Amino acid sequence: MPRALSISRTHVSAAEREGVLGRMRARQRHFRAARCNHWVFEDARIPGDFTEFAEAPDAETLAAAHASLPDPAPGGLHLLHEVSP
Repeated sequence: MPRALSISRTHVSAAEREGVLGRMRARQRHFRAARCNHWVFEDARIPGDFTEFAEAPDAETLAAAHASLPDPAPGGLHLLHEVSP
């Protein structure tokens, strides 16, 4: 089975930034417990502009991890799967 990846973008104000980072730390623990990798990147030029990636060995694992999130990303799950060029 091909690996699966999800990508989510969020932009928050400076006042919201620390709270959002705390929620993302909790999300990271959740994804890791569900056997998924999780990364968060912030645009160096735009503080508060975050891109979140979650990756799993297969789509089912990643979809299940997203389905059990206590705070799902707005806009729903956009799931990508790995292809061989």
